[in-house]
Amino acid sequence: MQSEIIEALNWRYATKSFDQTKKVSENDLNEILEAIRLAPSSFGLQPWKFIVVENKELRKKIAEKAWNQPQVTQASHLIVLCSKTDISEDFIKEFIKETASTRNMSIESLKGFEDMLINFRKNHNKESIAEWCKKQTYIALGILLETAAIKGIDAGPMEGFDPKAVDEILNLNKEGLTSAVLCAIGYRSNEDKTSSYAKVRFKKEKVIEFR
Repeated sequence: MQSEIIEALNWRYATKSFDQTKKVSENDLNEILEAIRLAPSSFGLQPWKFIVVENKELRKKIAEKAWNQPQVTQASHLIVLCSKTDISEDFIKEFIKETASTRNMSIESLKGFEDMLINFRKNHNKESIAEWCKKQTYIALGILLETAAIKGIDAGPMEGFDPKAVDEILNLNKEGLTSAVLCAIGYRSNEDKTSSYAKVRFKKEKVIEFR
Protein backbone atom coordinates (compact mmCIF):
# COMPACT_ATOMS: atom_id res chain seq x y z
CA MET A 1 0.00 0.00 0.00
CA GLN A 2 1.40 3.37 -1.04
CA SER A 3 1.92 6.13 1.49
CA GLU A 4 -0.09 9.35 1.25
CA ILE A 5 2.95 11.19 -0.11
CA ILE A 6 3.75 8.66 -2.86
CA GLU A 7 0.08 8.44 -3.82
CA ALA A 8 -0.14 12.23 -4.09
CA LEU A 9 3.05 12.46 -6.17
CA ASN A 10 1.77 9.78 -8.55
CA TRP A 11 -1.51 11.71 -8.84
CA ARG A 12 0.04 15.11 -9.58
CA TYR A 13 1.10 16.28 -13.02
CA ALA A 14 1.92 19.59 -14.65
CA THR A 15 -1.66 20.74 -15.19
CA LYS A 16 -2.23 22.37 -18.57
CA SER A 17 -5.90 23.28 -18.33
CA PHE A 18 -7.77 24.41 -15.23
CA ASP A 19 -11.46 24.40 -14.31
CA GLN A 20 -12.27 28.10 -14.06
CA THR A 21 -15.36 27.43 -11.94
CA LYS A 22 -13.35 25.99 -9.06
CA LYS A 23 -11.33 28.10 -6.67
CA VAL A 24 -8.73 27.18 -4.08
CA SER A 25 -10.09 28.13 -0.66
CA GLU A 26 -8.43 30.88 1.33
CA ASN A 27 -7.43 28.37 3.99
CA ASP A 28 -5.80 26.04 1.47
CA LEU A 29 -4.03 28.93 -0.25
CA ASN A 30 -2.70 30.19 3.06
CA GLU A 31 -1.43 26.72 3.94
CA ILE A 32 0.43 26.47 0.63
CA LEU A 33 1.92 29.93 1.13
CA GLU A 34 2.97 29.06 4.67
CA ALA A 35 4.61 25.88 3.38
CA ILE A 36 6.76 27.80 0.90
CA ARG A 37 7.56 30.43 3.53
CA LEU A 38 8.95 27.56 5.60
CA ALA A 39 10.93 26.12 2.67
CA PRO A 40 14.61 25.43 3.34
CA SER A 41 17.36 27.57 1.83
CA SER A 42 21.13 27.61 2.09
CA PHE A 43 22.18 29.33 5.35
CA GLY A 44 18.46 29.90 5.92
CA LEU A 45 18.83 33.19 3.99
CA GLN A 46 15.50 32.95 2.09
CA PRO A 47 16.59 35.01 -0.95
CA TRP A 48 13.10 35.14 -2.39
CA LYS A 49 9.64 36.64 -2.45
CA PHE A 50 6.36 35.02 -3.49
CA ILE A 51 3.78 37.14 -5.29
CA VAL A 52 0.19 35.94 -5.62
CA VAL A 53 -1.17 37.73 -8.68
CA GLU A 54 -4.89 38.23 -8.16
CA ASN A 55 -5.45 41.14 -10.54
CA LYS A 56 -6.98 39.75 -13.76
CA GLU A 57 -5.47 42.44 -15.96
CA LEU A 58 -2.00 41.73 -14.60
CA ARG A 59 -2.51 38.03 -15.26
CA LYS A 60 -3.51 38.78 -18.85
CA LYS A 61 -0.36 40.84 -19.31
CA ILE A 62 1.76 38.05 -17.85
CA ALA A 63 0.05 35.50 -20.11
CA GLU A 64 1.07 37.55 -23.15
CA LYS A 65 4.69 37.23 -22.01
CA ALA A 66 4.26 33.52 -21.28
CA TRP A 67 3.40 32.34 -24.80
CA ASN A 68 -0.30 32.75 -23.91
CA GLN A 69 -0.29 29.58 -21.83
CA PRO A 70 -3.89 29.24 -20.63
CA GLN A 71 -2.87 28.19 -17.11
CA VAL A 72 -1.83 31.77 -16.32
CA THR A 73 -5.37 33.12 -16.58
CA GLN A 74 -7.44 29.95 -16.07
CA ALA A 75 -6.04 28.82 -12.74
CA SER A 76 -7.54 29.77 -9.42
CA HIS A 77 -4.31 31.52 -8.43
CA LEU A 78 -1.02 32.43 -10.06
CA ILE A 79 2.07 32.49 -7.88
CA VAL A 80 5.22 34.18 -9.15
CA LEU A 81 8.24 32.83 -7.31
CA CYS A 82 10.84 35.59 -7.35
CA SER A 83 14.50 35.41 -6.44
CA LYS A 84 16.76 38.21 -5.30
CA THR A 85 19.17 39.55 -7.90
CA ASP A 86 21.83 40.17 -5.26
CA ILE A 87 22.56 39.59 -1.58
CA SER A 88 23.55 42.88 0.01
CA GLU A 89 25.33 43.37 3.32
CA ASP A 90 22.22 45.16 4.57
CA PHE A 91 20.12 42.10 3.76
CA ILE A 92 22.57 39.86 5.63
CA LYS A 93 22.44 42.18 8.64
CA GLU A 94 18.64 42.14 8.53
CA PHE A 95 18.73 38.33 8.53
CA ILE A 96 21.15 38.28 11.45
CA LYS A 97 18.90 40.67 13.38
CA GLU A 98 15.88 38.44 12.69
CA THR A 99 17.85 35.37 13.79
CA ALA A 100 18.92 37.02 17.03
CA SER A 101 15.37 38.12 17.79
CA THR A 102 13.78 34.75 16.96
CA ARG A 103 16.30 32.74 18.96
CA ASN A 104 16.62 35.24 21.81
CA MET A 105 20.34 35.71 21.15
CA SER A 106 22.55 38.77 21.02
CA ILE A 107 23.60 40.10 17.62
CA GLU A 108 27.18 40.09 18.91
CA SER A 109 27.05 36.32 19.46
CA LEU A 110 26.25 35.88 15.77
CA LYS A 111 29.18 37.98 14.55
CA GLY A 112 31.08 34.92 13.27
CA PHE A 113 28.05 33.73 11.30
CA GLU A 114 27.50 37.22 9.89
CA ASP A 115 31.14 37.50 8.80
CA MET A 116 30.93 34.10 7.12
CA LEU A 117 27.83 35.16 5.15
CA ILE A 118 29.47 38.43 4.09
CA ASN A 119 32.56 36.53 2.93
CA PHE A 120 30.35 34.06 1.06
CA ARG A 121 28.83 36.96 -0.86
CA LYS A 122 32.25 38.48 -1.57
CA ASN A 123 33.36 35.20 -3.14
CA HIS A 124 30.64 35.52 -5.78
CA ASN A 125 30.16 37.99 -8.60
CA LYS A 126 26.69 39.43 -9.19
CA GLU A 127 25.81 36.91 -11.90
CA SER A 128 26.72 33.86 -9.83
CA ILE A 129 24.95 35.12 -6.70
CA ALA A 130 21.80 35.77 -8.75
CA GLU A 131 21.98 32.21 -10.07
CA TRP A 132 22.50 30.91 -6.52
CA CYS A 133 19.39 32.80 -5.36
CA LYS A 134 17.38 31.31 -8.23
CA LYS A 135 18.44 27.79 -7.25
CA GLN A 136 17.22 28.42 -3.70
CA THR A 137 13.85 29.57 -5.06
CA TYR A 138 13.42 26.28 -6.90
CA ILE A 139 13.57 24.50 -3.55
CA ALA A 140 10.47 26.49 -2.57
CA LEU A 141 8.81 25.44 -5.85
CA GLY A 142 9.35 21.80 -4.93
CA ILE A 143 7.74 22.38 -1.54
CA LEU A 144 4.82 24.12 -3.25
CA LEU A 145 4.22 21.25 -5.68
CA GLU A 146 4.33 18.57 -2.99
CA THR A 147 2.13 20.50 -0.57
CA ALA A 148 -0.47 21.15 -3.27
CA ALA A 149 -0.44 17.50 -4.34
CA ILE A 150 -0.95 16.23 -0.79
CA LYS A 151 -3.93 18.58 -0.49
CA GLY A 152 -5.39 17.40 -3.82
CA ILE A 153 -4.75 20.74 -5.49
CA ASP A 154 -3.40 20.82 -9.03
CA ALA A 155 -0.38 22.88 -10.01
CA GLY A 156 1.33 23.87 -13.22
CA PRO A 157 4.90 25.18 -12.91
CA MET A 158 6.07 27.28 -15.87
CA GLU A 159 9.48 28.38 -17.05
CA GLY A 160 8.15 29.34 -20.47
CA PHE A 161 7.94 33.09 -20.08
CA ASP A 162 9.99 36.24 -20.58
CA PRO A 163 11.42 37.04 -17.13
CA LYS A 164 12.48 40.58 -18.03
CA ALA A 165 9.00 41.39 -19.31
CA VAL A 166 7.31 39.89 -16.24
CA ASP A 167 9.76 41.76 -14.00
CA GLU A 168 8.66 44.96 -15.70
CA ILE A 169 4.96 44.16 -15.39
CA LEU A 170 5.32 43.51 -11.65
CA ASN A 171 7.88 46.28 -11.13
CA LEU A 172 10.30 43.81 -9.56
CA ASN A 173 13.52 45.61 -10.45
CA LYS A 174 12.89 48.29 -7.82
CA GLU A 175 12.76 45.54 -5.20
CA GLY A 176 15.95 43.85 -6.35
CA LEU A 177 13.97 40.82 -7.53
CA THR A 178 13.49 38.83 -10.70
CA SER A 179 10.79 36.31 -11.64
CA ALA A 180 12.33 32.84 -11.41
CA VAL A 181 9.36 30.58 -12.14
CA LEU A 182 5.57 30.80 -12.36
CA CYS A 183 3.18 28.34 -10.78
CA ALA A 184 -0.55 28.17 -11.43
CA ILE A 185 -2.67 26.36 -8.84
CA GLY A 186 -6.29 25.25 -8.92
CA TYR A 187 -8.21 22.22 -10.13
CA ARG A 188 -7.77 20.36 -13.40
CA SER A 189 -10.29 20.70 -16.17
CA ASN A 190 -12.06 17.58 -17.43
CA GLU A 191 -10.89 18.66 -20.88
CA ASP A 192 -7.20 18.45 -19.95
CA LYS A 193 -6.12 15.37 -21.90
CA THR A 194 -2.71 15.32 -20.23
CA SER A 195 -4.34 14.40 -16.90
CA SER A 196 -4.84 10.84 -18.17
CA TYR A 197 -1.29 10.38 -19.45
CA ALA A 198 0.72 7.71 -17.66
CA LYS A 199 3.50 9.20 -15.56
CA VAL A 200 6.85 8.59 -17.23
CA ARG A 201 9.74 8.06 -14.83
CA PHE A 202 12.90 6.00 -15.18
CA LYS A 203 13.05 2.81 -13.12
CA LYS A 204 14.45 3.16 -9.61
CA GLU A 205 17.52 1.17 -10.60
CA LYS A 206 18.30 3.74 -13.30
CA VAL A 207 18.27 6.84 -11.08
CA ILE A 208 19.04 5.57 -7.57
CA GLU A 209 22.32 3.95 -6.64
CA PHE A 210 23.71 2.76 -3.35
CA ARG A 211 27.49 2.78 -2.87
